[in-house]
Amino acid sequence: MGAGNRMHVYARLHPQEMRVVAVVEPNRVRREQFATVCGVSEENCFESWEIFLRKEKMADAVFICTPDDMHYRPAMLALERGYDVLLEKPVAQTYQQCLDIVRKARELNRVAGVCHVLRYHPYFKKFREVVADKTLGELITVNHVESVGIERMTHSFVRGLWRKESETNPMILSKACHDLDLLVWLTGRKCLRVSSYGSLKWFRAEHAPVGSALRCTDGCAVERECPYSAVELYYRRKRWLRHFDIPEDGKEDEIIWEELKTGPYGRCVYHCDNDVVDHQVVSMLLEDEVTVNFSMDAFTRDSGRRTHFMFSQGEVFGDERTLTVRHFHSDREDEVYDFSEFYGECNYHGGADLDMVRDFLSAVRTRQPEALLTRIDSSLESHRIAFEIEKERKGRL
Repeated sequence: MGAGNRMHVYARLHPQEMRVVAVVEPNRVRREQFATVCGVSEENCFESWEIFLRKEKMADAVFICTPDDMHYRPAMLALERGYDVLLEKPVAQTYQQCLDIVRKARELNRVAGVCHVLRYHPYFKKFREVVADKTLGELITVNHVESVGIERMTHSFVRGLWRKESETNPMILSKACHDLDLLVWLTGRKCLRVSSYGSLKWFRAEHAPVGSALRCTDGCAVERECPYSAVELYYRRKRWLRHFDIPEDGKEDEIIWEELKTGPYGRCVYHCDNDVVDHQVVSMLLEDEVTVNFSMDAFTRDSGRRTHFMFSQGEVFGDERTLTVRHFHSDREDEVYDFSEFYGECNYHGGADLDMVRDFLSAVRTRQPEALLTRIDSSLESHRIAFEIEKERKGRL
């Protein structure tokens, strides 16, 4: 369900272990491209999940990669229809909806997983191994930074699909639920209290420069010097085209230009209908008096995560490329692990996508929901924290 970028990855990873028998996608171009690539028959191509789920059960499991506001109802009905479910993050738009899905999966003994793919990444697996080893003593505090990056920010959270909280989720959940999940998973502790500050500070109409236009293609006087130019990002540099529907036999430049003239991605970043934050900081108190500082930063050319765990006998820190373990005792040398070959999404998150789908297929095959590393009930704490963070942030505005 939902034949976008993520589904194209998941559906093609293990052709020897699974067969794709149907596709649900309202966009005709994406639906037909997916059907061709995965060999789905025309009669098993559906425009909506409602139509698909009215049919007799035709598979063992479904992958749900629909937009955020179309997770809850498809997931609940799919479970009721007898399907096991692998659900893209975040789980749903309210904590109660998350609880409903978990309870339904338990009640019906279905396998239900969430795509918290970073749990399978070699870097974070090693990080967790170091934390669990206890040689560094007691965990005291954590600093974690999610560098969203300015390109991803403007593409996804200003112009794009995740720009409005009512249509998706607050950014702390839609973008940073990976980070909150990692903090829960790595520390092994529940969160007791949170505080948070953040707002939509910059991408607002009052900051539009003199001479700017509503669209970057509408004779904008500052387009060439604007760091957020849609023409520069999409047309000249051909970046972030995953949400542009370009047929294989289509003329790429013409389609991109038409999208910039008429679609959401050509809008000036100061004149969009976005309402999610563009910067946010979070403080958390975990069990055992462990404190966490977490910053979600958009205004940087970098992207990725930097994490620093501080213990009573040493520290461990890294940036997803290298991981350093440092002991306070002078006789112990630093241990440095290089994960640069796994960095980035182009290699399936360092092979994590492959392992996640394989783990889900194994749980489906063996009927052991509890064996799945990213089973849905293990994601509840990160989602609970996210909703609490937003409650606290909005209470301070």
